[in-house]
Amino acid sequence: MAAAGGTRRGARLSAAALLALLALLALLALRAGHGGEGRAGSPRLPPGLLEELRQRQRDLRRLAAAAGGEAERGGGGGGGLGCGDLRGATGGGVLGSGFTKVVERAALAGGGGAVALKSVHGGGREVRQCEQRYGAPAGCRRLAAYKLLKEVALLQRLRHPGIVQLRGQCYDSGGDPGAGVTAVLELGAPLEMIQLLQTPWEERFKICLGLVKLLFYLAHSPLGSIVLLDFQPRQFVMVDGNLKVTDMDDASTEELSCKEDNDCTLDFPAKSFPLKCSSAGKCEGMNEKKNLFNAYRYFFTYLLPHSAPPALQPFLSDILNATGDLRYGINETVTAFEKVLHLYKSGLYLQKRPLLLKEYISLKGFRTVEAEDYKCWPSYSHLGCLLSIHSPEEAAAICNSQSQCQSFIVTQQRTWTGRSLASFQSSPTDLIPDANAVVYIKRSASSGKRL
Repeated sequence: MAAAGGTRRGARLSAAALLALLALLALLALRAGHGGEGRAGSPRLPPGLLEELRQRQRDLRRLAAAAGGEAERGGGGGGGLGCGDLRGATGGGVLGSGFTKVVERAALAGGGGAVALKSVHGGGREVRQCEQRYGAPAGCRRLAAYKLLKEVALLQRLRHPGIVQLRGQCYDSGGDPGAGVTAVLELGAPLEMIQLLQTPWEERFKICLGLVKLLFYLAHSPLGSIVLLDFQPRQFVMVDGNLKVTDMDDASTEELSCKEDNDCTLDFPAKSFPLKCSSAGKCEGMNEKKNLFNAYRYFFTYLLPHSAPPALQPFLSDILNATGDLRYGINETVTAFEKVLHLYKSGLYLQKRPLLLKEYISLKGFRTVEAEDYKCWPSYSHLGCLLSIHSPEEAAAICNSQSQCQSFIVTQQRTWTGRSLASFQSSPTDLIPDANAVVYIKRSASSGKRL
C-alpha cells in the first residue's frame, strides 16, 4: 500500500501523542514563515492559508487535550495498529473518495484481517480548490490533513457501537508534516438504501434503533453535544449488520452562539424550527435537534413504516410525526423506540383473533424437503417465503392470509430480537427427519395424503 510503503520511521502513537506532534511541527513551520514545502527558502504561505491552518490547528489542540485527558484516566484507545503493522499490507482497491479524503481497503500481513485505510485525497476538491486559491500544494495538503487528524482525535475519544472503530493510525515522519497521516479503521460496507428498503421490517427497525442510540450518545457525549454537520447516508457504513457512522471530520462540539431567540432558527430545505437562546448565550439543543431531524428525513421516513406489523403502525406514525415536527427530543425518541421494541419482542402487539393453529397438524422432529417455493415480500430468503414470527399461532395467521400457503416450518433460526424464523410453503412435500424443526400442515391440505 502507498500509505505503508512510504513510511520511513513508523511508531505506534496514541491519538493524543500524534496530534501533539503534528501541531508542534505545524507551529514550527508557521513560525518559520515559509510554505512548508520542505526546502529552505520556500516562499511564505499566503496570509489566507496561514489563517485557515491556524484555525484548524486550534481545533486540533482542543481535541488533542481532550483525548490526552481521557488517556490519563485510562480511557480511549491508546496503542492499536501503527505504521509497522501496515508494512506488507496488500491493497484491495479504493472503497470511496470524497471532498477531502480517500478510503482504501487493505489486508494486513500475517492474517491481521482486512481494514479500511483513510488518508488525504490529493486529487480531491478541497486540495484542488485550495491550490487554485493559494498556489501552495504542501500547505493545502496539510490543511486537508487537519480534517483527518480531527477525525482521528474524535474517534479516539468517542466509543460507541454506532461509531466506526479506530484500529490505529500511522504518521509518516519522513514525509510532509501534516499530510503523511493514515487512519486505520474497521472495514464496513457502503450503505445502500435501495437494498435496505428490500429487507424485512425487523432489520430496518434495527438500523433505525441503532441510529437513535447513536444520537443519544452524541447528545450526551464526553465532549458535550455533538452535531454531524454533513449528515448523509453516505457518511454511514454497515458492519456485521449494524449501522455505523464512519465520517466524523465535519462533526462539531460547538452549539451555535446567540444573543436572542431570533438567532436560533434551525433551517432545513422545507422546514424551519424556532429554538430558545439560553442564558449562557447558546441555542438550546440545536445540535441534538439537527441530528434528530436529519435522522427523520434520511432514515425514519423510508425505513420505519413500510411493511411494519399493522398493530405497530400507529406507534411508528407517532414517532414519525413527533420527530418530523421536533416535538420529541432524543430522550423521548429513545423511549418511543424502546416501547415499540418491547411490544414486538414480547408479542403484545398481536391483536386478539380467533385461534387458527388448531386448523393445522403439527409434526415435531420433521421438516419438508427444501425446494424453491412461492416468494413473499419482504422475506429473509430470496428463494421462498421466510418470515420472522413470535409464535406458531402468528405463523398460522400469516399462512392463512396468503392464498398460496398450505404449510409452514418453524426453524431454530433466530433474528436479533430472539424471534423464530418460519418458512411458508405452497404445498406439503416429502417429510424428512429434523430434530430441530416442527412442520405445520393445514388439515385441508393433508386430507387424503399419507403423512
